[in-house]
Amino acid sequence: MATRAGAAAVVAGAAVVALLSAALALYGPPLDAVLRRAFSLHKPHSITDMENTLQLVRNIIPPLTTKKHKGQDGRIGIVGGCQDDSPSAVRDVETWLPRLHALVVGPGLGRDNVLLENVKGILEASKARDVPIIIDADGLWLIAQHPALIHGYRKAVLTPNHGEFTRLSDAVLRDLVDGSDHREAVRRLSQALGNVTVVRKGERDVMSDGEHVLECAHEGSSRRCGGQGDLLSGALGVLVHWALHAGPEKTNGSSPLLLAALGACSLTRQCGHQAFQKHGRSTTTTDMIAEVGPAFRRLFET
Repeated sequence: MATRAGAAAVVAGAAVVALLSAALALYGPPLDAVLRRAFSLHKPHSITDMENTLQLVRNIIPPLTTKKHKGQDGRIGIVGGCQDDSPSAVRDVETWLPRLHALVVGPGLGRDNVLLENVKGILEASKARDVPIIIDADGLWLIAQHPALIHGYRKAVLTPNHGEFTRLSDAVLRDLVDGSDHREAVRRLSQALGNVTVVRKGERDVMSDGEHVLECAHEGSSRRCGGQGDLLSGALGVLVHWALHAGPEKTNGSSPLLLAALGACSLTRQCGHQAFQKHGRSTTTTDMIAEVGPAFRRLFET
């Protein structure tokens, strides 16, 4: 996490923004079919309700224009692993924070004690600057050990898989949660963490801010290749910034972080679905990344 790593991280984040912003060709099944398999808001809703929800996600996406310059629609930092455990890492990263619109913490991070101590400092500095934070992978392991790091920080989004969700629940909930009721389990974990947004990845992605619960059952890839979570967290970094920047007039009073989560989950699953249609059992996350442009346009620009 030395300065050069921070620079690379910002470049990587900018690349994600560029991919999402430069959506290309349109193909796939009719949009109403995509919607029918994609969304559930705690109980069955009509296709009109689902379309209205997707429209709120579309509302937060800034239009493409030749008048904008690089970074104007978002600069996303990525905090991952690094061989340099620099004693000045926190100070080095702090110099970048004023330029960042969101921070993704966790992909490739590892569990080295010195590195994790630096991440603690980066999280505290980010909160002090009110920077939105998306936490995944080993970043979630750190939060399970120290939940107070993000407790009550309403601009945090956690993206646990099944195992990470269980570890977090064991760390912050005093009584057992009914494992069969995923929606209630996610809502309770969010509440226990001070209403941070939690996105539980799985057969269906379930997300909650402790008050509302959304569910994305969009068809994805039948092959769960490694790296899909990295694509999700990168997309979330971009969409969280866009949602917060858009303001309540475009989100119609809905939680901007929940809308961002729904959009990112839908995009990741659509990328997986399209990649699997082409590559089948050989599908990798690299194949999914190649589908970001078409999937983005399919969902959000039609």
